[in-house]
Amino acid sequence: MPKKPKRPCSYPGCPKLTDGRYCEEHQKLTDAQYNKYERDPATRKRYGRAWKRIRDRYMAEHPLCEQCQKDGKFTRAEEVHHIIPLSKGGDSSNENLMSLCTSCHSKMTAKEGGRWQKKTAR
Repeated sequence: MPKKPKRPCSYPGCPKLTDGRYCEEHQKLTDAQYNKYERDPATRKRYGRAWKRIRDRYMAEHPLCEQCQKDGKFTRAEEVHHIIPLSKGGDSSNENLMSLCTSCHSKMTAKEGGRWQKKTAR
């Protein structure tokens, strides 16, 4: 199956072509800005080195997207999702984790009110 054509990086003035929204250099920059200014400090603490080890171990055990498998598709997993978010009392046990492709993870996060949901005025 043919791949999608590459598109220009969304970072202002960057001419590089990429498969995602940003080129590798600007993706790191936007992630760092998000973590520094938009994520609360308590969340930053929860996703440290220990989380990376847990995530890598879980991805090795579950290499396919669990949501796509329910739909009869076989897609490589790229992210690990907490079924019950840490902010709502969840933990990083295997029973509370789910390996997902980026598309499924984005859909679930948006539905739950995560990173991509519009912020409302208080």
